[in-house]
Amino acid sequence: MKVNDRYCSFYYELDEDYGEIVIDGSRTALLIVDMQYHFLTRPDTSGMSEREKAYYARWEYFYDRVDNEVIPNNARLLSAFRERKMLVAHARITGQLANGRDRSLDQKATGYNELLLLDGNPAGEIVAPLAPRENELVVRKTTDSALTGTSLRLMLHNCGIDTVVVTGVLTDQCVSGTVRSLADESFKVWLVEDACGASTREIQEHELSVLNNIYCHVVSTDELIAAL
Repeated sequence: MKVNDRYCSFYYELDEDYGEIVIDGSRTALLIVDMQYHFLTRPDTSGMSEREKAYYARWEYFYDRVDNEVIPNNARLLSAFRERKMLVAHARITGQLANGRDRSLDQKATGYNELLLLDGNPAGEIVAPLAPRENELVVRKTTDSALTGTSLRLMLHNCGIDTVVVTGVLTDQCVSGTVRSLADESFKVWLVEDACGASTREIQEHELSVLNNIYCHVVSTDELIAAL
């Protein structure tokens, strides 16, 4: 079943079975993934080499979207869920061991994914506009998936949740891993296209097409809020 014609991959071009966006507020949670300062803050390139500056210049699409779409739309969704007293959950990358031994293999990789964020590091905090409030779930993970390395699946189950609205960064990494894990655990998943972000437009659109209509349904912030 599809709910729109956007981000429709080859696999689902012939699927003519359309449905509506239906949300049962008592059984639906909002899950915001890794909206932490480390990922969302433009780096200071003043002391970098020309090669490094050229590399980070390619991230301008991402940082512009974060500032102008992703954070504002997450804030809108948070407000909508809070007003309706629906369950809100936050996932953040936070290691416990100073040497990083507790991290999964992908977070020990070299390059962009090599990451060690520990408690007390301001870079690991969730950005202020989306800061968790009292009575919201917050899970710390050392994996891409917010389910694999935490007790989130159990907590969602205990709360009677069978549907999860997912947002956050990066679409092709931790968001994708989380969406796939949720689908594998038989949760219904709605991925909000303008409340998540990847490094480039090409990666963003490709990943949405890969995930859509099998692991989740990709919808906009306006569509999701209207369905509430």
